[in-house]
Amino acid sequence: MSGLKEVRIRIASVKSTRQITSAMKMVSASKLKRAQNAILKMRPYSGKLKEILENLSSNQSNVESVYLKEKKIHNVLIIAVTSNRGLCGAFNTNVVKTAVNQLHSKYNDLYRNTRLTACLPVGRDGQGNVDIICIGKKGADFLVKRKYNVIETHTQIFDSLTFEKVSPIAESVMKVFAQGKYDRVEVVYNQFKNAGVQILTTEQFLPVVQSKPAKDKTKLLSYYIFEPGKAQIIAELIPKSLKIQFYKILLDSFASEHGARMTAMHKATDNADNLLKELKLSYNKARQASITKEILEIVGGAEALKG
Repeated sequence: MSGLKEVRIRIASVKSTRQITSAMKMVSASKLKRAQNAILKMRPYSGKLKEILENLSSNQSNVESVYLKEKKIHNVLIIAVTSNRGLCGAFNTNVVKTAVNQLHSKYNDLYRNTRLTACLPVGRDGQGNVDIICIGKKGADFLVKRKYNVIETHTQIFDSLTFEKVSPIAESVMKVFAQGKYDRVEVVYNQFKNAGVQILTTEQFLPVVQSKPAKDKTKLLSYYIFEPGKAQIIAELIPKSLKIQFYKILLDSFASEHGARMTAMHKATDNADNLLKELKLSYNKARQASITKEILEIVGGAEALKG
């Protein structure tokens, strides 16, 4: 009977877990709908602004801006965008692994210099540096615990994701880049494709990637007439476009998080259903065996009394 009791306890435990995963799946599906609508509405506007910005940054436009200048890379800032909560499959793990891989492969020399000079005071003399900004609690917890050079963490941004809350973070990144503290800024995040697919993306945020001249003459870059003035428009357009791009990145990650969690909870619920079937079958077999054993003992005792 002890075996039957253990199986009953396991069945009750799996049922409780299934209720939780099923509820989380429905909550994520509801949140995903809103997040998906937000990113799908933002993409056309963001895409057009990005196209204009890349055209302006091409050599044909002769645009001068601190955000467009390519520099020799000595200092790098990596922005890792994760979530505040878990139970969303490999969503956070993939971002963290990619960010760490960037440190140890693409920027290995700079990262080693950072480790060697970590004991020196702030303002080291250009020996190379790789800093990390974490947006989301999961990435921050992992990287801080392992002593990576995390200079900022933003864990409340996804509680109410609005452009007004995102804009100061983008402005801060743009400011330190303009001041020359960093020569390149990259963002690692999950780009939303659909509820079941998230595309892990590493995107250069600063300096702005310049468009290459089209080989096909029918696809020439656009040329613009600036009114009232080129310098004034560029000064306003580039910062605004960069902030919009950063907001779109966070919307992408937010929608991807709910899609990943909904998929993970759906699979967990299905696994719980399969496990319940197996446990109930085992329970019924054990119960039937126990009943058969008791009947045989009764019959055996009756036969013994007759004898």
